Amino acid sequence: MPFARLNRIGNREGSMTQIHGEVAEGFGAVADAFADNFDDHGEVGAAFCLYVGGASVVDVWGGMADPATGRPWEQDALQLHFSTTKGVAAICAAILHERGQLDYDSPVADYWPEFAAGGKATVTVAQCMCHQAGLAAVDTPLTLDEICDKEPVLRALEIQEPLWEPGTANGYHAITYGWIVGEIVKRIDGRPIGRFLADEMAGPLGVDSFIGLPESEEHRVTRIIPAPVITDPPTIELIAAMLGPGSLGYRALTMDGAMLAGQEYDPSVPLQIDAFNTRQVHAAEIPGAAGISEARALARMYGACVSEVDGIRLISDETVRTVRAERSRGPDKSLVVECAWGMGFMRHLDTNPMLTGESFGHPGAGGSLAFGDLDHQVGFGYVMNQMGNGVAGDPRANALIEAVRSCL
Repeated sequence: MPFARLNRIGNREGSMTQIHGEVAEGFGAVADAFADNFDDHGEVGAAFCLYVGGASVVDVWGGMADPATGRPWEQDALQLHFSTTKGVAAICAAILHERGQLDYDSPVADYWPEFAAGGKATVTVAQCMCHQAGLAAVDTPLTLDEICDKEPVLRALEIQEPLWEPGTANGYHAITYGWIVGEIVKRIDGRPIGRFLADEMAGPLGVDSFIGLPESEEHRVTRIIPAPVITDPPTIELIAAMLGPGSLGYRALTMDGAMLAGQEYDPSVPLQIDAFNTRQVHAAEIPGAAGISEARALARMYGACVSEVDGIRLISDETVRTVRAERSRGPDKSLVVECAWGMGFMRHLDTNPMLTGESFGHPGAGGSLAFGDLDHQVGFGYVMNQMGNGVAGDPRANALIEAVRSCL
């Protein structure tokens, strides 16, 4: 497929953002949308990659990795992408399901016996993966050090009683989801989920995606930039009601404040991310919120879920149809808004758009997004360092989706 190599300064008079990369013939509108995001939506540094039919058709990057130091966003930059990691963890589980090692409808305790405590003997893998297990938070007090150690979190999850009757409602397990899925993977396979990701997905596909970043790669990580302060009083009031201390949203998204790393909660800055710029969190295994990847890694992994990529297919069409099928929907106990889930993957919604109603993937806080689409054989990966004020549906990702749709 013919490629045009990019090395240009912006796309509008007065724009000084440098965009680099390669774009296949017929996909120029996607590169334009990526460049427009810097001019129209306050993009600072970002990367985007698109696979179609097993081939890379867009791979672009630009802007600043760290405006404070002037470090540019290089081709090999790595970005922490928050809950977009949940989709990566879900692919790991789907591989085990395809191999006949994981039954989604079996109790978690079949794989992790200690999980049965606290009245959870019948809680299924599916209920955990579609956020219906009632384990969005734990009652055991935990520090950031204990969270990064992981083992204290697992012990807390083992003894935790469900916060609501499992299977009766969905409530976003914003961070606990990852440790539950990660431990299921480890109990079945023997490898921590970060090692499984490296050995079974990232390594074979020749890309860099980490759950638990080696210190040798720390220099490649871009610096996350906080979202703009919210000044609209009604919006601040709404956010305080949804995510204020004591709410399930606060408990789920901050682990009862532990992930704030000493910051005082401020509803005008709902996404407080200081801890996520630290080596401590980068090194930790937090499969629900702290994956660190290249955009091309996310696109290539999803691409290999829906088509063959250089001879590699991660899961079959049948497994894709299983994991993308809707398993829960409704007003979310944590996020309040309507949410819909497959097997660890968020479903397409107006508040969380993807390519089609059958796309499967996950957004990340602040704007990142990765998904696959079997019908169009698309793998989509977008990461950025400038946080937006939301947990789903960012205008920059939406613009890229519209451009992709126009090119297919």
